Amino acid sequence: MLNEGHRRESRGTDVVVGYVETHGRPQTQAQLGDLEIIPRKRVTYRGVTLEEMDTEAIIARHPKVALIDELAHTNVPGSKHVKRYQDVEEILDAGINVITTLNIQHLESLNDLVASITGVRVRETLPDWILDQADEVELIDISPYALRQRMRHGNIYPSERIDAALNNFFREGNLTALREIALRRVAEKTEAQLQEYMTEHGITEMRPAGERVLVGFDSRPYTREVIRDAWRLAHGLHADLIAVTIQPEGYLAFMSKLIGFLKFGREAPKYREAALRRLEDHALLAEDLGAEVIRTSSSDIASTLVKIAHERQVTQLVLGQPARSHWEELLRGSIINRLLRMSTDIDIHLVPRSGDE
Repeated sequence: MLNEGHRRESRGTDVVVGYVETHGRPQTQAQLGDLEIIPRKRVTYRGVTLEEMDTEAIIARHPKVALIDELAHTNVPGSKHVKRYQDVEEILDAGINVITTLNIQHLESLNDLVASITGVRVRETLPDWILDQADEVELIDISPYALRQRMRHGNIYPSERIDAALNNFFREGNLTALREIALRRVAEKTEAQLQEYMTEHGITEMRPAGERVLVGFDSRPYTREVIRDAWRLAHGLHADLIAVTIQPEGYLAFMSKLIGFLKFGREAPKYREAALRRLEDHALLAEDLGAEVIRTSSSDIASTLVKIAHERQVTQLVLGQPARSHWEELLRGSIINRLLRMSTDIDIHLVPRSGDE
């Protein structure tokens, strides 16, 4: 990013550094060179003063190009925007071009996959559509061996952190897997750009028959994994993604409240409120991943899912593994079993619950 900034500045482009985190690395610090740097703003949170990117100052300076590091960064609580990518959107809306950096493990759709490979759950993520709307994506590729050598030479972490890093996240197997994921993701971006070009120029698209993926979601915590899994399936199939949540009506609604009371007693209303908040979070996640979100209610959830799937010509249905106890299924019935008994001509995918739930 810094090299690109210098290249553009040498050709007369007005370039500023909106935010760069050097992490104390001498080589990174040296690459800043004489680029103009917008001072950071200082924010006090819980008695601690922190530094954040000054979005307003960048917009007021209004360069042609702003270099902004660590796109997935979460801002200090109380900031105008929760995430840095939202600050970048504001800067783009002001007519300023942005060159930014992003690690592959920070894409929301890959969160579960990265955790399964590395054993590390990445907490700072951003929606995939941010990457999809970029005009250009450049992969900065390096072999796992070369990266580990750079680390051993002290170019990335201070000496006291090197061994721990090499033996944990930066193991060669992890890096190889992440590298492959990055290569595939950039290839998908390139293919999408090619398809857009062909469409704009009236070139016949060589694309397989359309698939559509429908994911059913609810308020269970592991539903986030179900939605991400459905997105990966849809993305791999070049398919539209539809996310559906169905609130129970009638007898189902009554039994849901009864079971909630039997489980939680007088605390049941508090748990219902928490469940509703999670449901909204899951709907927002689906929207961030580009899904069309449908909200409805029914006394027959299985039939309603099939009805929506047929109306939308869905070919793949993704659901989470049931979490009900045996007596709950006796009272409310099994949605999965009913779906399997129906003649839907739709492939059904069940996403297993994570081990910690």
